[in-house]
Amino acid sequence: MKIKRYEFLLIPILVFLLFTACNSQKAATTTYQTSKQEITTMMMQQAKDWSNGDLVAFMQGYIKSDSLKFVGSSGITYGWQQTLDNYKKGYPTKEHTGTLTFKLRDFDQLANNVFLVIGEFHLKRQVGDADGMFSIILKRIKGEWKIIADHSS
Repeated sequence: MKIKRYEFLLIPILVFLLFTACNSQKAATTTYQTSKQEITTMMMQQAKDWSNGDLVAFMQGYIKSDSLKFVGSSGITYGWQQTLDNYKKGYPTKEHTGTLTFKLRDFDQLANNVFLVIGEFHLKRQVGDADGMFSIILKRIKGEWKIIADHSS
């Protein structure tokens, strides 16, 4: 049996491809874990800002764009400014903002730089506690995770 000119390269090429595939999987897992931690950190900062009564700082976790979508009990709101205005109207004082905590239940990576996060919010406050669920879609924009759609109930 005669060995063709390039057959001797076949095994090193196969080993290289296998190694590359394994490393790609490891990189994807690392990226998922890193993204999950970054999103969690951003949301914990949001909870802290809300609990400090700083709704503008809280809104830094959202995309500052008219394309932002917020779905709540009163319907859909479009845009960062309108969402902020609605928060200011619904939570006018520290007694209304209270102390916010999140319980992040599920993270789904929908695309390379897009996540769906499902969780619970708990609001302890003097005017009565409030609890509910949310699902948010986040996108990495210029190296930062931003909420592009929020459905809270």
